[in-house]
Amino acid sequence: MKSVIALLLAAVCGVVAPSYAQTYPNKPIRFLIPFAPGGSSEIIARLVTNEMAKSMGQTFILESKAGAAGNVAMEDTARSAPDGYTLILAHIGTMAVNPYMFEKLPFDTNRDFTPISLWVKVPQLYVVNAEVPVKDLREFVKLAQSKPGAISYGSAGIGSAGHLSTEYFKMVAKLDLLHVPYKGSGPQLIDLVAGRNQFAVLGTPPLMPHIRSGKLRALAIGSSQRSLLLPDVPTVAEQGYPGFETSQWYGLMGPAKMPDAVVKRLADESAKAVKTQSVRERFNADDAIGVGGTPAEFVDFIRVEQARWSEVVKKANIKPE
Repeated sequence: MKSVIALLLAAVCGVVAPSYAQTYPNKPIRFLIPFAPGGSSEIIARLVTNEMAKSMGQTFILESKAGAAGNVAMEDTARSAPDGYTLILAHIGTMAVNPYMFEKLPFDTNRDFTPISLWVKVPQLYVVNAEVPVKDLREFVKLAQSKPGAISYGSAGIGSAGHLSTEYFKMVAKLDLLHVPYKGSGPQLIDLVAGRNQFAVLGTPPLMPHIRSGKLRALAIGSSQRSLLLPDVPTVAEQGYPGFETSQWYGLMGPAKMPDAVVKRLADESAKAVKTQSVRERFNADDAIGVGGTPAEFVDFIRVEQARWSEVVKKANIKPE
């Protein structure tokens, strides 16, 4: 009798699983952004989900839920039903930095989520105020090594992408730079342009007007390939640091134990969305690199990023504000 019941259950499961995948999505999808509205995270989330909504025939309801460096939204997602109707924007900070910067989190970063697709990488530029007498990264390293602790760099705050990237470069190049944290990249950039700080690592878009005006000088780009907007600026790796790479990145993620068919559908739709002309044009304008990878590729990518940034957080003794 038990074997008959088991066979019946298996048959029912075999019917339910594909039918669920075939009807998904049949209602709006809640999409959490783990940071305050108005920033790059919201722009990227809205851009990609708008294209996915067109293809999938359902609305994505975007909800900015900031707090604790993104951990509030992450906890919300981890506790949500794994049915594909609550998703979150994955980010370098929440996935590769916070697990090592915070002593305790109310979730397990690797166990409680389903990575679905890496959407985009946003390269970071290594820049100086135009008054700093260097033309490239090699010259900057020589100058900084000759004046330990005398050159200051700003960041958008403790644990921000710019902070982590600069600390990573400090470790690799064996530099002693003074960190000046700000509350956001806006005030940081004001002081950099004014010369109150000499060095910074930031995403390309906010820097371009100041590079064009001659107030800032781009020394290097942290990605593995050169910038579309600044093709004459070499990568960090090209200037004596092979294998070096720092980029902000964003992707799609949901709670753990999502149905495989739903994960595949979302990954396929993500890949289509980042390759549409409107998304590619916007990414190119912001010097971003669209990816649209598979779940397995995203898992491997996160693993590499965690190995990189856990070491930086530990060696630089970075603690949350």
